[in-house]
Amino acid sequence: MQTPRDLRRRIKSVSATSQITRAMQMVAASKMRKAQLAAVATRPFARLLYRIQRHATIAAAGFDHPLLERREERRRAVILIAGDKGLCGALNSNVFRAAAQFDPSSTLFITAGRKAAQFVARTGRHLAAEFAYGDSPTYAEARAIAAFARDRFLARDVDRVWVVATRFVNTLAQEPVSIEYLPVGEIHGLSVPDAESQQMHGEPEDIAFEPSAEYVLEYLLGVYLNVYIYYVLLNAKASEQSARMVSMKNATDSAQTLIESLTLDYNKLRQGAITKELLEIAGGQAG
Repeated sequence: MQTPRDLRRRIKSVSATSQITRAMQMVAASKMRKAQLAAVATRPFARLLYRIQRHATIAAAGFDHPLLERREERRRAVILIAGDKGLCGALNSNVFRAAAQFDPSSTLFITAGRKAAQFVARTGRHLAAEFAYGDSPTYAEARAIAAFARDRFLARDVDRVWVVATRFVNTLAQEPVSIEYLPVGEIHGLSVPDAESQQMHGEPEDIAFEPSAEYVLEYLLGVYLNVYIYYVLLNAKASEQSARMVSMKNATDSAQTLIESLTLDYNKLRQGAITKELLEIAGGQAG
């Protein structure tokens, strides 16, 4: 049986925690808005660039390039993108569940975000490179990741490269995705447990190329890879900040509910103690 003093201490402790989670919720909400706007603004350009790249690949049927080469998959690389921090619900866990589908004996990991690198190290997988990206991902950060993956593919260290990250849907919904990145061509996705199949692209359209589809495709190959990783980083950061804001809001709401429950118990104990004292006083006078 808790005493009034115990309940007061618990109420004070939960109130302090509630203030922290509320502050973190406000910070995450501010960052979330900026990250969401960046992800949404980049989406049309990324989709258009993908459509141009796909149509150029189809139009230039005889075009040959090392980044288009399909070979038997004996070894693969996975670009694993997660958050730098926790407190964002099951967001990182869902991404790691998708990454765990790949055979660790034949897979090397290229990570972005501290949590991704920690997962690879903790599970004993092969970490080939670790990259950092901030609250506002930059094109330079994406280009560094894309260049490392491209070099590993061109050097034939790996036969295929996959991207495992989070697709931003809206504030309340973020979905883990596993998408083929190299060789360049039609993007294929892997099914992820507990998530609907999603792809980060649209359908090709009729496009005229000048001076030729081969010329345009030669230029686009490197640019497309960089922009695509940049787009994925923006999606991952928008997803992280949205999930953290929702998680902190839920924590704040739970703390408030607990405070109300503890306050009610405290008031009941106080009322019981006061009633008992009054009865004792009345009984003493009657005696």
